[in-house]
Amino acid sequence: MSSQTDLQVQRIRAIGLTVTNCDRSLNFYTQALTFELVSDITVEGQDYNDLEGVTGAKIRIVTLRLGDELIELMEYLNIKGKPIPSDSQSNDLWFQHLAIVVSDMDRAYTHLRSFPIEPISVAPQTIPPSNEASGGVRAFKFKDPDGHDLELIWFPLDKGKDKWHQNDHRLFLGIDHSAIAISNTEQSLHFYRALLGMQVDSRSLNWRATQTRLDDLPGAEVRITALRPVQDGVGIELLDYIVPGKGRFIPSDWKSCDIAKVQIELVVNNLEQLVDKLQQNGVQFVSSRIVQFSDRSFSYSKGCLVKDPDGHAILLVTKLSK
Repeated sequence: MSSQTDLQVQRIRAIGLTVTNCDRSLNFYTQALTFELVSDITVEGQDYNDLEGVTGAKIRIVTLRLGDELIELMEYLNIKGKPIPSDSQSNDLWFQHLAIVVSDMDRAYTHLRSFPIEPISVAPQTIPPSNEASGGVRAFKFKDPDGHDLELIWFPLDKGKDKWHQNDHRLFLGIDHSAIAISNTEQSLHFYRALLGMQVDSRSLNWRATQTRLDDLPGAEVRITALRPVQDGVGIELLDYIVPGKGRFIPSDWKSCDIAKVQIELVVNNLEQLVDKLQQNGVQFVSSRIVQFSDRSFSYSKGCLVKDPDGHAILLVTKLSK
């Protein structure tokens, strides 16, 4: 099967969050987490509506950078999206967090606590040494002003990428991965590995008291599979909850304009061929077509939005040729 090498996700370009108010989110991400503003544009018209599967939308997109990584805050200016359910839990299948790497967990946690966050974790937790893949890693989960899930993560010297250990005196360093709750590891691996050509980086089982305090889920036991694209960079972690089991499914009527919507933007090397392959494999499409952008203010020339097996939004894009 040559298609495995032909069609691959090269890297994650950005992670897009639908927000209620761009100004509020911009303030939070720049002040609480020291992201820097890259661009602030407003888009409307048929192309973007076809891409996102929303009619008549006018969308403000604010791009922010932390280290080498990008996020996009997307506010639907003329459509009020549904809020994130206030009783959301880490095992609900719409759960998706960004893991923000810090150089000093105690200082980062103290800084963060002066902002209006909603904690998920009791306090920063240290993964026990018995966990081979992530022993010694420290983490703290919380929510942004819209209820999007975020995690601060600190890696000991023997864990994480080299770049997280180049001490450049910044407190917040960049984004390591986005973690998504899934219903079935094998089913998700078929999508991300077999169809998109991502590679398994590590596997672990996180459980016991530490995970319970981290997730605020009694008896939490979660099977974690970490995936990386060919060119490395930001990864995707699959969170398969064994205890307390699967949470609620993503409602089928949730749209791109709803606040729970997070889209992972994947740069692929051959969009048309990949779309063909995904159609043959029964993947669900949000975009009505492959959308071609002539507008140079976009960072990509073509895009198509699909859903993974659990309904997480995946935006497949082809980079503009330099």
